[in-house]
Amino acid sequence: MTEKEVMEKLSEVMHPAINHSLIDLGIVKDVKLMDKTVGLEFCFPFPNIPIAGQLISSVENIIQELGLLCVYKETLMNEEEKANFMQMEAAAWKGM
Repeated sequence: MTEKEVMEKLSEVMHPAINHSLIDLGIVKDVKLMDKTVGLEFCFPFPNIPIAGQLISSVENIIQELGLLCVYKETLMNEEEKANFMQMEAAAWKGM
């Protein structure tokens, strides 16, 4: 398994309410493969996102299906990242 293969699989994980992947939205970033462990960052636009657990689980499940361990940290988007996220959300909102 290569880092590129992991990224390809993770790019398929879609946001449940926005017609974009978590990677495209900037929620999943800094993906690194180290032996059998994938390290990454969940970068949310706001604190206490109600579906944060669901988003994290959707990524963890894919990584576990690849036979790898997932370790992550949670952070908040900076103003530029948040503006990009909000623009993408407005253009591709499909609801929940």
